[in-house]
Amino acid sequence: MVILGSTGSIGVNTLAIAKRFSLHVEALVAGENVAVLNEQIKEFKPRFVCVARKELVKEVNHDNVYYGTEGILEILEKATSTLVVNALVGFTGLAPTIKTLELGKKLALANKESLVVAGHLLDCPKITPIDSEHFGLWYLQNGRAISQMTIMASGGAFRDTPLHELSKQTPAQALKHPNWSMGKKITIDSATMTNKLFELLEAKWLFDVDNLDALIEPRSLMHAMVAFVDGCSTVQLANADMKLPIAYALLGRVDEQILPPIDLAQIGSFEFKKIEQNRYPIWEIKDSLLKNPHRGVVINAANEVAIAKFFEGKLNILELAEFTKRAYREFESVNPKSLSEIFEIDKEVREYCQR
Repeated sequence: MVILGSTGSIGVNTLAIAKRFSLHVEALVAGENVAVLNEQIKEFKPRFVCVARKELVKEVNHDNVYYGTEGILEILEKATSTLVVNALVGFTGLAPTIKTLELGKKLALANKESLVVAGHLLDCPKITPIDSEHFGLWYLQNGRAISQMTIMASGGAFRDTPLHELSKQTPAQALKHPNWSMGKKITIDSATMTNKLFELLEAKWLFDVDNLDALIEPRSLMHAMVAFVDGCSTVQLANADMKLPIAYALLGRVDEQILPPIDLAQIGSFEFKKIEQNRYPIWEIKDSLLKNPHRGVVINAANEVAIAKFFEGKLNILELAEFTKRAYREFESVNPKSLSEIFEIDKEVREYCQR
């Protein structure tokens, strides 16, 4: 396989599954964490390697090193592997997603932004999502007629913070996720609930379902619920570990234990909470976005700019969401009909947000 984003949490877990099941890793694509990349090179001996910038190439212990987006696309062209794991962060992951599908390779996708910005233009049936919520939705379906899909949210770093203190929270506090250890961007997106907004859009494109919702389940043990037209609902429970959806994405079928089973007697009870707009202001546009999913490119671009401003101290966590919503309203007529338009709109939205 080719692993894009090998030094991040998804990449590291993917390599753990590859090692366990003796899967060959042909290429490793990382960002700037060369120290971890060199350790991975030593263990997995890939044929190709790629880093974010040309200046980093000399630090990599490999004879065949590429760099930047062009390097990633060249590796995809040259690789003989038929499986690509895209665990890149942000809009950067879209071009490799497009290239992978064009080449007819199987795509295991953890780069949710690809679906958020261009789900209506991608061949979604050829995409296997690496995400606990979408894995859970897929796991539950069993061919029955569906009336609603619900995904679960942890609530992020500020789910229990008094409302009057939210605007005072620092980026360091926002990165203290209560249940998971993840990258910086997705952890901030979890704190604002933007991550769950993205996941609802992903579910719409992946499963062609319009009736979608999300609930807070603080333990992160229940990941998804599917309600069927007959009145029954089923839920998927699993310990919080990405190795399970990764294993299914890589292998197709898993017949041995990946995680320890859930002990309901030990858990005792579950708690569910509605996602409230006063704590998560981005939720105001949830219904509108699901009715206008082609505007996902606007939300993604504005959110990436807003997160950068949050880390620079120019926005607080509540203003971050308001910043994104302002761009969403400004670009209300957006309806890209091609992938080239996606890139044009993304650039236009970022320029607007920087102004």
